Amino acid sequence: MQKVLSAEEMREVDRLTTEKYGIPSILLMENAAHAAARVIAEKLGGSVEGKSFLILCGKGNNGGDGAALARILWMRGAFVWIHLFGKVKETKGDARINFEIAEKISWSAKSGSFYFFEENLKDFNEYYYASNWDNHDVLIDALFGTGLTRKLENFLASLAATICNWQKNPAWEKPFIVSIDSPSGLDVDRADPIGENVRADLTVTFTAPKMANVFPPASDFNGELFVADIGSPPELIDNSPSQTFLAEREDARKWLGRTRLSSDSYKKTRGTALIVAGSKNFIGAAVLASDACFAAGAGMVWAATPESVQKTVAAKVSDEIIINGFAETEKGAFAESAAEDVLELSEKMNVAALGCGLSSAEETTRKFVRRLVEDRKVPMVLDADGLNSLSPFDLKGTDELPLVLTPHIGEFKRLLGTGEEIEDRIGTARDFARKHNVVLVLKGERSLIAAPDGRVVINPTGNAGVSRAGSGDTLTGIITGFLAQTYGREKPDPENTFKAVVAALYIAGLAGDLAAEKFSGRLMRATDIRNCLLEAFEEIEKND
Repeated sequence: MQKVLSAEEMREVDRLTTEKYGIPSILLMENAAHAAARVIAEKLGGSVEGKSFLILCGKGNNGGDGAALARILWMRGAFVWIHLFGKVKETKGDARINFEIAEKISWSAKSGSFYFFEENLKDFNEYYYASNWDNHDVLIDALFGTGLTRKLENFLASLAATICNWQKNPAWEKPFIVSIDSPSGLDVDRADPIGENVRADLTVTFTAPKMANVFPPASDFNGELFVADIGSPPELIDNSPSQTFLAEREDARKWLGRTRLSSDSYKKTRGTALIVAGSKNFIGAAVLASDACFAAGAGMVWAATPESVQKTVAAKVSDEIIINGFAETEKGAFAESAAEDVLELSEKMNVAALGCGLSSAEETTRKFVRRLVEDRKVPMVLDADGLNSLSPFDLKGTDELPLVLTPHIGEFKRLLGTGEEIEDRIGTARDFARKHNVVLVLKGERSLIAAPDGRVVINPTGNAGVSRAGSGDTLTGIITGFLAQTYGREKPDPENTFKAVVAALYIAGLAGDLAAEKFSGRLMRATDIRNCLLEAFEEIEKND
Protein backbone atom coordinates (compact mmCIF):
# COMPACT_ATOMS: atom_id res chain seq x y z
CA MET A 1 0.00 0.00 0.00
CA GLN A 2 1.19 3.47 -0.83
CA LYS A 3 0.48 6.24 1.64
CA VAL A 4 -1.53 9.14 0.29
CA LEU A 5 0.04 12.33 1.61
CA SER A 6 -1.36 15.81 2.05
CA ALA A 7 0.53 18.81 0.67
CA GLU A 8 1.76 19.64 4.18
CA GLU A 9 2.88 16.06 4.82
CA MET A 10 4.72 16.07 1.49
CA ARG A 11 6.51 19.31 2.36
CA GLU A 12 7.56 17.78 5.68
CA VAL A 13 8.98 14.71 3.91
CA ASP A 14 10.94 16.99 1.57
CA ARG A 15 12.21 19.08 4.49
CA LEU A 16 13.38 16.08 6.48
CA THR A 17 14.98 14.54 3.40
CA THR A 18 17.23 17.59 3.23
CA GLU A 19 17.70 18.34 6.93
CA LYS A 20 17.96 14.83 8.36
CA TYR A 21 19.65 13.02 5.47
CA GLY A 22 21.56 15.86 3.85
CA ILE A 23 20.06 15.32 0.39
CA PRO A 24 19.98 18.76 -1.26
CA SER A 25 16.59 19.96 -2.43
CA ILE A 26 18.06 20.85 -5.83
CA LEU A 27 18.97 17.18 -6.22
CA LEU A 28 15.37 16.17 -5.47
CA MET A 29 14.21 18.57 -8.20
CA GLU A 30 16.73 17.10 -10.62
CA ASN A 31 15.64 13.56 -9.74
CA ALA A 32 12.01 14.56 -10.29
CA ALA A 33 12.81 15.94 -13.73
CA HIS A 34 14.74 12.81 -14.74
CA ALA A 35 11.91 10.59 -13.49
CA ALA A 36 9.35 12.55 -15.51
CA ALA A 37 11.58 12.40 -18.59
CA ARG A 38 11.86 8.61 -18.31
CA VAL A 39 8.11 8.15 -18.05
CA ILE A 40 7.42 10.51 -20.95
CA ALA A 41 10.01 8.79 -23.15
CA GLU A 42 8.42 5.43 -22.40
CA LYS A 43 5.00 6.77 -23.43
CA LEU A 44 6.48 8.07 -26.68
CA GLY A 45 7.91 4.69 -27.64
CA GLY A 46 11.25 4.90 -25.84
CA SER A 47 12.72 8.17 -27.12
CA VAL A 48 11.96 11.91 -27.17
CA GLU A 49 14.38 12.65 -29.99
CA GLY A 50 12.84 14.87 -32.65
CA LYS A 51 9.65 15.41 -30.64
CA SER A 52 8.28 18.88 -29.96
CA PHE A 53 7.50 19.91 -26.38
CA LEU A 54 5.68 22.96 -25.07
CA ILE A 55 6.30 23.39 -21.34
CA LEU A 56 4.13 25.83 -19.36
CA CYS A 57 5.79 26.87 -16.10
CA GLY A 58 4.65 28.74 -13.05
CA LYS A 59 7.07 30.66 -10.83
CA GLY A 60 7.23 28.08 -8.04
CA ASN A 61 8.91 24.71 -7.60
CA ASN A 62 6.50 23.03 -10.00
CA GLY A 63 7.72 25.40 -12.67
CA GLY A 64 11.29 24.66 -11.59
CA ASP A 65 10.60 20.96 -12.19
CA GLY A 66 9.37 21.95 -15.65
CA ALA A 67 12.50 23.97 -16.40
CA ALA A 68 14.78 21.11 -15.32
CA LEU A 69 12.69 18.68 -17.39
CA ALA A 70 13.00 20.98 -20.42
CA ARG A 71 16.80 20.87 -20.21
CA ILE A 72 16.82 17.06 -19.91
CA LEU A 73 14.45 16.61 -22.86
CA TRP A 74 16.53 18.99 -24.97
CA MET A 75 19.73 17.11 -24.09
CA ARG A 76 18.01 13.96 -25.39
CA GLY A 77 17.28 15.51 -28.77
CA ALA A 78 13.85 17.08 -28.32
CA PHE A 79 12.66 20.47 -29.56
CA VAL A 80 11.64 22.44 -26.48
CA TRP A 81 9.66 25.65 -25.92
CA ILE A 82 9.36 26.92 -22.32
CA HIS A 83 6.89 29.59 -21.30
CA LEU A 84 7.42 31.01 -17.82
CA PHE A 85 4.42 32.97 -16.60
CA GLY A 86 6.41 35.68 -14.92
CA LYS A 87 10.01 36.87 -14.79
CA VAL A 88 13.06 34.85 -13.79
CA LYS A 89 13.91 37.53 -11.24
CA GLU A 90 10.56 36.83 -9.56
CA THR A 91 11.41 33.16 -8.94
CA LYS A 92 13.27 31.79 -5.93
CA GLY A 93 15.56 29.01 -4.74
CA ASP A 94 15.92 25.83 -6.76
CA ALA A 95 13.35 26.98 -9.31
CA ARG A 96 15.38 30.18 -9.91
CA ILE A 97 18.52 28.11 -10.57
CA ASN A 98 16.79 25.98 -13.19
CA PHE A 99 15.13 28.96 -14.88
CA GLU A 100 18.47 30.76 -15.12
CA ILE A 101 20.01 27.64 -16.69
CA ALA A 102 17.15 27.44 -19.19
CA GLU A 103 17.55 31.11 -20.02
CA LYS A 104 21.29 30.68 -20.70
CA ILE A 105 20.72 27.63 -22.90
CA SER A 106 18.17 29.57 -24.93
CA TRP A 107 20.65 32.41 -25.50
CA SER A 108 23.33 30.01 -26.72
CA ALA A 109 23.99 30.15 -30.44
CA LYS A 110 24.25 26.36 -30.44
CA SER A 111 20.89 25.73 -28.80
CA GLY A 112 18.87 25.79 -32.03
CA SER A 113 16.04 23.70 -30.65
CA PHE A 114 15.61 25.24 -27.19
CA TYR A 115 13.44 28.34 -26.70
CA PHE A 116 12.79 30.13 -23.44
CA PHE A 117 10.17 32.87 -23.08
CA GLU A 118 9.64 35.16 -20.11
CA GLU A 119 6.09 36.19 -20.81
CA ASN A 120 3.40 38.09 -19.10
CA LEU A 121 -0.14 36.89 -19.57
CA LYS A 122 -0.99 39.53 -22.17
CA ASP A 123 1.91 38.52 -24.44
CA PHE A 124 1.12 34.83 -24.10
CA ASN A 125 -2.56 35.48 -24.72
CA GLU A 126 -1.73 37.07 -28.05
CA TYR A 127 0.63 34.21 -28.93
CA TYR A 128 -1.88 31.62 -27.82
CA TYR A 129 -4.57 32.87 -30.17
CA ALA A 130 -2.25 33.77 -33.08
CA SER A 131 -0.22 30.55 -33.41
CA ASN A 132 -0.64 26.82 -33.69
CA TRP A 133 1.20 26.02 -30.47
CA ASP A 134 -1.32 23.28 -29.76
CA ASN A 135 0.26 21.25 -32.56
CA HIS A 136 3.27 20.31 -30.41
CA ASP A 137 3.68 16.58 -29.75
CA VAL A 138 3.57 17.04 -25.99
CA LEU A 139 2.30 19.81 -23.74
CA ILE A 140 3.71 19.74 -20.22
CA ASP A 141 1.72 21.39 -17.45
CA ALA A 142 4.15 22.63 -14.78
CA LEU A 143 2.12 25.65 -13.74
CA PHE A 144 1.07 24.78 -10.21
CA GLY A 145 1.99 21.84 -7.99
CA THR A 146 0.93 20.88 -4.49
CA GLY A 147 0.65 24.41 -3.11
CA LEU A 148 -2.48 25.60 -4.89
CA THR A 149 -5.49 26.12 -2.58
CA ARG A 150 -7.65 28.59 -4.52
CA LYS A 151 -9.17 28.38 -7.96
CA LEU A 152 -7.44 29.69 -11.07
CA GLU A 153 -8.65 33.03 -12.37
CA ASN A 154 -8.71 35.06 -15.57
CA PHE A 155 -6.40 33.88 -18.36
CA LEU A 156 -4.98 30.91 -16.43
CA ALA A 157 -8.50 29.65 -15.79
CA SER A 158 -9.29 30.05 -19.49
CA LEU A 159 -6.09 28.25 -20.48
CA ALA A 160 -6.76 25.34 -18.11
CA ALA A 161 -10.34 25.07 -19.40
CA THR A 162 -9.10 24.95 -22.99
CA ILE A 163 -6.66 22.15 -22.21
CA CYS A 164 -9.39 20.31 -20.34
CA ASN A 165 -11.80 20.67 -23.26
CA TRP A 166 -9.26 19.18 -25.66
CA GLN A 167 -9.45 15.94 -23.76
CA LYS A 168 -13.24 15.91 -23.80
CA ASN A 169 -13.31 15.85 -27.60
CA PRO A 170 -11.25 12.96 -29.00
CA ALA A 171 -11.86 14.23 -32.53
CA TRP A 172 -9.75 17.34 -31.93
CA GLU A 173 -6.11 17.28 -32.89
CA LYS A 174 -4.16 17.91 -29.71
CA PRO A 175 -0.81 17.21 -28.04
CA PHE A 176 -0.25 14.50 -25.44
CA ILE A 177 -0.74 16.32 -22.14
CA VAL A 178 1.45 15.63 -19.12
CA SER A 179 0.93 17.23 -15.71
CA ILE A 180 3.77 17.43 -13.20
CA ASP A 181 2.69 16.42 -9.67
CA SER A 182 -0.99 17.25 -10.26
CA PRO A 183 -3.12 18.79 -13.01
CA SER A 184 -2.91 22.54 -12.46
CA GLY A 185 -6.04 24.01 -10.92
CA LEU A 186 -6.63 21.16 -8.47
CA ASP A 187 -6.12 21.48 -4.73
CA VAL A 188 -4.19 18.26 -4.10
CA ASP A 189 -5.76 17.83 -0.66
CA ARG A 190 -9.29 17.74 -2.04
CA ALA A 191 -11.16 15.12 -4.02
CA ASP A 192 -13.42 17.76 -5.59
CA PRO A 193 -12.21 20.27 -8.19
CA ILE A 194 -12.19 23.85 -6.94
CA GLY A 195 -12.50 25.54 -10.35
CA GLU A 196 -11.12 25.22 -13.86
CA ASN A 197 -8.23 22.79 -14.15
CA VAL A 198 -6.09 20.96 -16.66
CA ARG A 199 -7.13 17.49 -17.80
CA ALA A 200 -4.01 15.37 -18.40
CA ASP A 201 -3.31 12.18 -20.33
CA LEU A 202 -0.54 11.40 -17.84
CA THR A 203 0.33 12.76 -14.41
CA VAL A 204 3.76 12.16 -12.91
CA THR A 205 3.72 12.80 -9.18
CA PHE A 206 6.63 12.38 -6.81
CA THR A 207 7.36 10.33 -3.68
CA ALA A 208 3.71 9.56 -2.82
CA PRO A 209 0.27 10.11 -4.34
CA LYS A 210 -1.92 12.94 -3.12
CA MET A 211 -5.69 12.91 -2.67
CA ALA A 212 -6.45 14.67 -5.95
CA ASN A 213 -4.28 12.09 -7.75
CA VAL A 214 -6.24 9.09 -6.56
CA PHE A 215 -9.80 9.91 -5.51
CA PRO A 216 -12.62 11.03 -7.79
CA PRO A 217 -13.81 13.26 -9.17
CA ALA A 218 -10.47 15.13 -9.03
CA SER A 219 -8.53 11.98 -9.94
CA ASP A 220 -10.49 11.73 -13.20
CA PHE A 221 -8.42 14.66 -14.49
CA ASN A 222 -5.06 12.92 -13.92
CA GLY A 223 -5.18 10.45 -16.79
CA GLU A 224 -2.70 7.66 -16.12
CA LEU A 225 -0.90 8.21 -12.81
CA PHE A 226 2.77 7.42 -12.26
CA VAL A 227 4.29 7.83 -8.78
CA ALA A 228 8.05 8.40 -9.07
CA ASP A 229 10.63 7.78 -6.37
CA ILE A 230 12.99 10.77 -6.28
CA GLY A 231 15.19 9.77 -3.36
CA SER A 232 13.32 10.50 -0.14
CA PRO A 233 14.01 7.72 2.42
CA PRO A 234 11.01 5.37 2.73
CA GLU A 235 10.97 5.69 6.52
CA LEU A 236 9.97 9.34 6.20
CA ILE A 237 6.87 8.32 4.26
CA ASP A 238 6.17 5.42 6.63
CA ASN A 239 6.39 7.76 9.63
CA SER A 240 4.03 10.30 8.11
CA PRO A 241 0.78 10.56 10.10
CA SER A 242 -1.44 9.89 7.08
CA GLN A 243 -3.83 6.95 7.46
CA THR A 244 -5.03 6.99 3.87
CA PHE A 245 -3.50 4.56 1.39
CA LEU A 246 -3.68 3.49 -2.23
CA ALA A 247 -3.90 -0.27 -2.85
CA GLU A 248 -1.18 -1.72 -5.06
CA ARG A 249 -0.60 -4.82 -7.11
CA GLU A 250 1.93 -5.92 -4.48
CA ASP A 251 -0.82 -6.13 -1.84
CA ALA A 252 -2.65 -8.69 -3.97
CA ARG A 253 0.58 -10.50 -4.82
CA LYS A 254 1.49 -10.88 -1.14
CA TRP A 255 -1.94 -12.27 -0.31
CA LEU A 256 -1.69 -14.79 -3.15
CA GLY A 257 1.70 -15.81 -1.79
CA ARG A 258 0.38 -16.33 1.73
CA THR A 259 -2.48 -18.50 0.50
CA ARG A 260 -0.52 -20.42 -2.13
CA LEU A 261 -1.25 -24.15 -2.39
CA SER A 262 1.12 -26.52 -0.60
CA SER A 263 1.65 -30.23 -1.05
CA ASP A 264 -0.54 -31.00 1.98
CA SER A 265 -3.45 -28.73 0.98
CA TYR A 266 -6.97 -30.16 0.98
CA LYS A 267 -10.45 -28.71 0.75
CA LYS A 268 -10.75 -27.62 4.38
CA THR A 269 -7.31 -26.00 4.57
CA ARG A 270 -8.30 -24.01 1.49
CA GLY A 271 -11.23 -22.60 3.44
CA THR A 272 -14.92 -23.31 3.85
CA ALA A 273 -17.67 -20.76 3.28
CA LEU A 274 -21.41 -20.47 3.74
CA ILE A 275 -23.43 -18.15 1.49
CA VAL A 276 -26.78 -17.28 3.10
CA ALA A 277 -28.65 -15.72 0.22
CA GLY A 278 -31.64 -15.68 -2.08
CA SER A 279 -35.42 -15.51 -1.88
CA LYS A 280 -38.31 -16.31 -4.18
CA ASN A 281 -37.85 -13.11 -6.19
CA PHE A 282 -34.01 -12.98 -6.12
CA ILE A 283 -32.76 -16.46 -6.90
CA GLY A 284 -29.88 -15.28 -9.09
CA ALA A 285 -28.16 -13.46 -6.22
CA ALA A 286 -27.55 -16.73 -4.38
CA VAL A 287 -26.17 -18.31 -7.56
CA LEU A 288 -23.84 -15.42 -8.39
CA ALA A 289 -22.43 -15.08 -4.86
CA SER A 290 -21.90 -18.83 -4.41
CA ASP A 291 -20.26 -19.34 -7.80
CA ALA A 292 -17.97 -16.31 -7.28
CA CYS A 293 -16.93 -17.59 -3.85
CA PHE A 294 -15.88 -20.94 -5.31
CA ALA A 295 -14.25 -19.37 -8.37
CA ALA A 296 -12.21 -17.13 -6.04
CA GLY A 297 -10.56 -20.23 -4.59
CA ALA A 298 -12.53 -21.34 -1.52
CA GLY A 299 -12.11 -25.07 -0.84
CA MET A 300 -15.77 -25.81 -0.09
CA VAL A 301 -18.88 -23.66 -0.50
CA TRP A 302 -22.36 -24.24 0.95
CA ALA A 303 -25.35 -22.12 -0.02
CA ALA A 304 -28.23 -21.68 2.43
CA THR A 305 -31.48 -20.65 0.72
CA PRO A 306 -35.18 -20.60 1.53
CA GLU A 307 -36.60 -24.10 1.07
CA SER A 308 -38.76 -23.36 -1.96
CA VAL A 309 -35.84 -22.09 -4.10
CA GLN A 310 -33.31 -24.75 -3.08
CA LYS A 311 -33.82 -26.90 -6.18
CA THR A 312 -33.73 -23.95 -8.57
CA VAL A 313 -30.49 -22.65 -7.09
CA ALA A 314 -28.99 -26.15 -7.14
CA ALA A 315 -29.79 -26.40 -10.85
CA LYS A 316 -28.00 -23.14 -11.63
CA VAL A 317 -24.85 -23.15 -9.48
CA SER A 318 -21.62 -25.03 -10.08
CA ASP A 319 -21.88 -28.73 -9.35
CA GLU A 320 -19.31 -28.44 -6.56
CA ILE A 321 -21.52 -26.21 -4.39
CA ILE A 322 -23.72 -27.79 -1.70
CA ILE A 323 -27.25 -26.35 -1.32
CA ASN A 324 -29.32 -26.50 1.89
CA GLY A 325 -32.91 -25.28 2.20
CA PHE A 326 -34.38 -23.67 5.33
CA ALA A 327 -37.67 -22.45 6.77
CA GLU A 328 -39.26 -19.61 4.88
CA THR A 329 -42.13 -17.13 4.90
CA GLU A 330 -45.16 -17.34 2.66
CA LYS A 331 -43.45 -14.86 0.37
CA GLY A 332 -40.44 -17.12 -0.08
CA ALA A 333 -37.88 -15.35 2.17
CA PHE A 334 -36.01 -16.66 5.21
CA ALA A 335 -38.13 -16.92 8.35
CA GLU A 336 -36.79 -16.14 11.81
CA SER A 337 -37.30 -19.80 12.74
CA ALA A 338 -34.52 -20.78 10.31
CA ALA A 339 -31.89 -18.91 12.34
CA GLU A 340 -30.98 -21.76 14.71
CA ASP A 341 -30.46 -24.27 11.90
CA VAL A 342 -28.40 -21.85 9.80
CA LEU A 343 -26.25 -20.97 12.82
CA GLU A 344 -25.63 -24.65 13.44
CA LEU A 345 -24.53 -25.16 9.83
CA SER A 346 -22.29 -22.07 9.98
CA GLU A 347 -20.27 -23.51 12.85
CA LYS A 348 -18.64 -25.87 10.35
CA MET A 349 -17.40 -22.96 8.24
CA ASN A 350 -14.49 -20.54 8.28
CA VAL A 351 -16.66 -17.64 7.14
CA ALA A 352 -20.25 -16.82 6.18
CA ALA A 353 -21.79 -14.22 3.86
CA LEU A 354 -25.27 -12.90 4.52
CA GLY A 355 -27.62 -10.73 2.51
CA CYS A 356 -27.46 -11.18 -1.27
CA GLY A 357 -31.02 -11.32 -2.64
CA LEU A 358 -32.38 -11.97 0.85
CA SER A 359 -35.28 -9.48 0.84
CA SER A 360 -35.85 -7.30 3.89
CA ALA A 361 -39.52 -6.56 3.41
CA GLU A 362 -40.76 -8.77 6.24
CA GLU A 363 -40.05 -8.33 9.93
CA THR A 364 -39.40 -12.05 10.41
CA THR A 365 -36.61 -11.94 7.81
CA ARG A 366 -35.06 -8.89 9.45
CA LYS A 367 -35.13 -10.72 12.80
CA PHE A 368 -33.50 -13.72 11.10
CA VAL A 369 -30.65 -11.49 9.93
CA ARG A 370 -30.12 -9.85 13.31
CA ARG A 371 -30.10 -13.21 15.08
CA LEU A 372 -27.46 -14.59 12.68
CA VAL A 373 -25.21 -11.58 13.17
CA GLU A 374 -25.60 -11.25 16.93
CA ASP A 375 -25.14 -14.99 17.58
CA ARG A 376 -22.62 -15.65 14.80
CA LYS A 377 -20.03 -18.37 15.33
CA VAL A 378 -17.73 -17.33 12.45
CA PRO A 379 -16.58 -14.13 10.73
CA MET A 380 -19.28 -12.69 8.51
CA VAL A 381 -19.63 -10.61 5.35
CA LEU A 382 -22.80 -8.50 5.18
CA ASP A 383 -24.23 -7.16 1.93
CA ALA A 384 -27.47 -5.90 0.38
CA ASP A 385 -30.52 -6.89 2.45
CA GLY A 386 -28.26 -8.13 5.21
CA LEU A 387 -27.33 -4.46 5.61
CA ASN A 388 -30.80 -3.08 5.02
CA SER A 389 -32.20 -5.38 7.71
CA LEU A 390 -29.78 -3.89 10.24
CA SER A 391 -30.16 -0.20 9.35
CA PRO A 392 -29.49 2.07 11.15
CA PHE A 393 -26.51 -0.02 12.25
CA ASP A 394 -26.01 -0.47 15.99
CA LEU A 395 -23.78 -3.57 16.22
CA LYS A 396 -20.04 -4.08 16.63
CA GLY A 397 -17.56 -6.55 15.25
CA THR A 398 -14.91 -8.28 17.34
CA ASP A 399 -11.33 -9.25 16.63
CA GLU A 400 -12.19 -12.96 16.81
CA LEU A 401 -15.48 -12.71 14.86
CA PRO A 402 -14.93 -9.82 12.47
CA LEU A 403 -17.69 -8.21 10.45
CA VAL A 404 -17.09 -7.04 6.87
CA LEU A 405 -19.79 -4.69 5.55
CA THR A 406 -20.03 -4.00 1.80
CA PRO A 407 -22.57 -1.20 1.17
CA HIS A 408 -22.94 1.02 -1.85
CA ILE A 409 -23.51 4.69 -1.04
CA GLY A 410 -27.32 4.37 -0.68
CA GLU A 411 -27.01 1.42 1.69
CA PHE A 412 -24.33 3.27 3.62
CA LYS A 413 -26.66 6.22 4.19
CA ARG A 414 -29.24 3.82 5.60
CA LEU A 415 -26.62 2.27 7.88
CA LEU A 416 -25.81 5.76 9.13
CA GLY A 417 -29.50 6.57 9.53
CA THR A 418 -29.28 9.67 7.36
CA GLY A 419 -30.75 10.81 4.09
CA GLU A 420 -28.17 13.56 3.65
CA GLU A 421 -25.39 13.52 1.07
CA ILE A 422 -22.04 12.31 2.34
CA GLU A 423 -19.53 15.02 1.49
CA ASP A 424 -16.45 13.31 2.94
CA ARG A 425 -16.66 9.65 1.93
CA ILE A 426 -13.22 8.79 3.28
CA GLY A 427 -13.67 10.49 6.65
CA THR A 428 -17.17 9.11 7.12
CA ALA A 429 -16.08 5.58 6.22
CA ARG A 430 -13.14 5.86 8.63
CA ASP A 431 -15.35 7.04 11.49
CA PHE A 432 -17.93 4.30 10.89
CA ALA A 433 -15.33 1.51 10.82
CA ARG A 434 -13.78 2.80 14.05
CA LYS A 435 -17.10 3.24 15.84
CA HIS A 436 -18.41 -0.23 14.98
CA ASN A 437 -15.07 -2.11 14.89
CA VAL A 438 -15.78 -3.41 11.38
CA VAL A 439 -14.07 -3.57 8.01
CA LEU A 440 -16.16 -1.35 5.75
CA VAL A 441 -16.10 -1.70 1.98
CA LEU A 442 -17.79 1.41 0.59
CA LYS A 443 -18.48 0.57 -3.05
CA GLY A 444 -18.42 3.12 -5.83
CA GLU A 445 -15.99 4.77 -8.20
CA ARG A 446 -12.71 4.02 -6.43
CA SER A 447 -14.14 1.81 -3.68
CA LEU A 448 -12.85 2.30 -0.13
CA ILE A 449 -11.77 -0.25 2.46
CA ALA A 450 -11.85 1.18 5.99
CA ALA A 451 -10.28 -0.67 8.94
CA PRO A 452 -11.23 -0.45 12.63
CA ASP A 453 -7.87 1.20 13.41
CA GLY A 454 -8.58 4.18 11.15
CA ARG A 455 -6.75 3.15 8.00
CA VAL A 456 -8.60 3.71 4.73
CA VAL A 457 -7.42 2.16 1.47
CA ILE A 458 -8.50 3.49 -1.92
CA ASN A 459 -8.83 0.71 -4.49
CA PRO A 460 -7.62 1.86 -7.94
CA THR A 461 -8.93 -1.05 -10.04
CA GLY A 462 -12.39 -1.48 -11.55
CA ASN A 463 -14.53 0.48 -13.98
CA ALA A 464 -18.07 1.67 -14.64
CA GLY A 465 -18.88 -1.60 -16.36
CA VAL A 466 -19.59 -3.15 -12.95
CA SER A 467 -22.69 -0.96 -12.64
CA ARG A 468 -25.01 -3.78 -13.70
CA ALA A 469 -27.16 -6.21 -11.76
CA GLY A 470 -25.27 -8.98 -10.00
CA SER A 471 -21.88 -7.29 -9.71
CA GLY A 472 -22.37 -6.65 -5.98
CA ASP A 473 -23.33 -10.28 -5.38
CA THR A 474 -20.25 -11.38 -7.30
CA LEU A 475 -18.00 -9.09 -5.25
CA THR A 476 -19.48 -10.43 -2.00
CA GLY A 477 -18.70 -13.95 -3.16
CA ILE A 478 -15.11 -13.02 -4.06
CA ILE A 479 -14.50 -11.31 -0.72
CA THR A 480 -15.94 -14.32 1.10
CA GLY A 481 -13.78 -16.68 -0.94
CA PHE A 482 -10.65 -14.71 -0.07
CA LEU A 483 -11.55 -14.68 3.62
CA ALA A 484 -12.25 -18.43 3.56
CA GLN A 485 -8.77 -19.08 2.19
CA THR A 486 -7.23 -16.73 4.75
CA TYR A 487 -9.02 -18.28 7.72
CA GLY A 488 -8.34 -21.80 6.42
CA ARG A 489 -4.70 -21.10 7.28
CA GLU A 490 -4.76 -18.38 9.94
CA LYS A 491 -6.98 -17.49 12.86
CA PRO A 492 -9.14 -14.42 12.23
CA ASP A 493 -7.60 -11.18 13.40
CA PRO A 494 -8.03 -7.55 12.32
CA GLU A 495 -4.88 -7.44 10.19
CA ASN A 496 -5.30 -10.60 8.11
CA THR A 497 -8.99 -9.77 7.61
CA PHE A 498 -8.15 -6.29 6.35
CA LYS A 499 -5.38 -7.47 4.03
CA ALA A 500 -7.58 -10.21 2.55
CA VAL A 501 -10.34 -7.69 1.80
CA VAL A 502 -7.88 -5.24 0.21
CA ALA A 503 -6.54 -8.04 -2.01
CA ALA A 504 -10.08 -9.17 -2.89
CA LEU A 505 -11.12 -5.68 -4.00
CA TYR A 506 -7.97 -5.18 -6.04
CA ILE A 507 -8.25 -8.51 -7.87
CA ALA A 508 -12.02 -8.26 -8.36
CA GLY A 509 -11.52 -4.80 -9.85
CA LEU A 510 -8.75 -6.08 -12.09
CA ALA A 511 -11.01 -8.92 -13.25
CA GLY A 512 -13.60 -6.26 -14.05
CA ASP A 513 -11.03 -4.30 -16.06
CA LEU A 514 -10.11 -7.42 -18.02
CA ALA A 515 -13.80 -8.13 -18.63
CA ALA A 516 -14.31 -4.59 -19.92
CA GLU A 517 -11.43 -5.04 -22.38
CA LYS A 518 -12.97 -8.26 -23.68
CA PHE A 519 -16.66 -7.42 -23.73
CA SER A 520 -16.73 -3.60 -23.36
CA GLY A 521 -17.80 -1.73 -20.27
CA ARG A 522 -21.26 -1.32 -21.73
CA LEU A 523 -21.93 -5.03 -22.27
CA MET A 524 -19.89 -6.86 -19.64
CA ARG A 525 -21.86 -8.92 -17.10
CA ALA A 526 -21.26 -9.97 -13.52
CA THR A 527 -20.47 -13.48 -14.72
CA ASP A 528 -17.76 -12.03 -16.97
CA ILE A 529 -16.02 -10.63 -13.88
CA ARG A 530 -16.05 -14.06 -12.25
CA ASN A 531 -14.82 -15.72 -15.43
CA CYS A 532 -11.88 -13.29 -15.64
CA LEU A 533 -10.60 -14.08 -12.14
CA LEU A 534 -8.08 -16.60 -13.46
CA GLU A 535 -6.57 -14.02 -15.80
CA ALA A 536 -6.47 -11.53 -12.94
CA PHE A 537 -4.58 -14.01 -10.75
CA GLU A 538 -2.12 -14.67 -13.57
CA GLU A 539 -1.65 -10.95 -14.20
CA ILE A 540 -0.83 -10.35 -10.53
CA GLU A 541 1.61 -13.24 -10.27
CA LYS A 542 3.47 -12.82 -13.55
CA ASN A 543 7.04 -11.53 -13.48
CA ASP A 544 7.47 -8.15 -15.15
